[in-house]
Amino acid sequence: MKKIGIIKEGKVPIDRRVPLSPIQAKQVKESFNVEVVVQTSDIRCFSDDDYRNAGLEIVESIDDCDIILGVKEVPMDMLVPSKTHFFFSHTIKKQDYNRDLLRTILEKRITLIDWETLTNENGNRIIAFGRWAGIVGAYNGIWTYGKRYNLFDLRRAHECFDYEDLKTEFRKIKLPHIKIALTGGGRVTKGAMEVLLGAGIRQVTPYAYLNEKFNEPVFTQLNSRDYNRKRDGGEFQRNEFYKNPELYEGDFLKYTKETDILIACAYWDPAAPVLFKREDIIRDDFDIKVIADITCDIEGSIPSTKKPSTIDDPIYDYNPSDNEIEQALTDEGNITVMAVDNLPCELPRDASESFGNELVKSVLPHLLGSDEKGIIERATITTEGALTSKYAYLQDYVDGK
Repeated sequence: MKKIGIIKEGKVPIDRRVPLSPIQAKQVKESFNVEVVVQTSDIRCFSDDDYRNAGLEIVESIDDCDIILGVKEVPMDMLVPSKTHFFFSHTIKKQDYNRDLLRTILEKRITLIDWETLTNENGNRIIAFGRWAGIVGAYNGIWTYGKRYNLFDLRRAHECFDYEDLKTEFRKIKLPHIKIALTGGGRVTKGAMEVLLGAGIRQVTPYAYLNEKFNEPVFTQLNSRDYNRKRDGGEFQRNEFYKNPELYEGDFLKYTKETDILIACAYWDPAAPVLFKREDIIRDDFDIKVIADITCDIEGSIPSTKKPSTIDDPIYDYNPSDNEIEQALTDEGNITVMAVDNLPCELPRDASESFGNELVKSVLPHLLGSDEKGIIERATITTEGALTSKYAYLQDYVDGK
């Protein structure tokens, strides 16, 4: 019988999310005929007693487990040799800060499966926290605007018990006749739209957003075609844009003249055009006052995102004249930036339950079954001390080149 262990999250700052809630862990145990144990932890959003009450065993060590499930990067001294580990490794883009982590995984002959690499036959991710990043990010953006202009006093998302509790704050939101631009079209964006619509903010088309005046707060959702254009004047083609973004140039400045809050949700390829540059910000017609950068690409498509912020200290000011970060809410000439890079952690119970549902439905049947669709195979980064063929491109990263 296979033995699955839920590891204690060891990364600092702490992450209270779990891959399986107590009820889901019990479901896995009963439905897949496997043993499930939970490493004791005092930081989870679900307590040890919650798991005990669901019939799960709480253990000090998970070294005897075949499969180990976690959320964030596992500290190198907590990695169990020769076992199968699932977690977000943040290595597939050759992130410098996790090179030693991947080296240790190889040295310990661990089979690493990254949640981010689990995809269906069409290459679409099948499990993610994106919706919750969007929900918390949009809420934080509204919270930031309220703080900047002393409009209302909302609880922070992490101070709420869960999403239903957070929704009770929506009635406190009283915005002036501002415009909010939302980039992207995926899970993150849909999560952000849930909050804006839930707060009673009306959605309008990009055309109306640019050309009409409103006596209420409104938002528009922008796809890539709305703010990128073909360099040669040809027609925008989405597949071409994602495959060859260098053929396009940015066309976002028309929105900066009409926007008070920017909520950035769209994935950005470094080869693609940026939304705007520092010199654009200091123009007289640049009106954006608050940026909620959910993507948190440091010095990427948005020049004011110069560092990530934290749940405890979520905002900072960007001084465009000097291209420097300053203390939040200090000067009206600054842009206030919200760039928390672990947003789903603010609603850990909901985020965990949503993630766990996808894990039970879309991943475990393949992991514990035949994997006929190759979902587990495609997502496996390392095994038996070597990179798999799909991820052989990481060898120079491992070698420090």
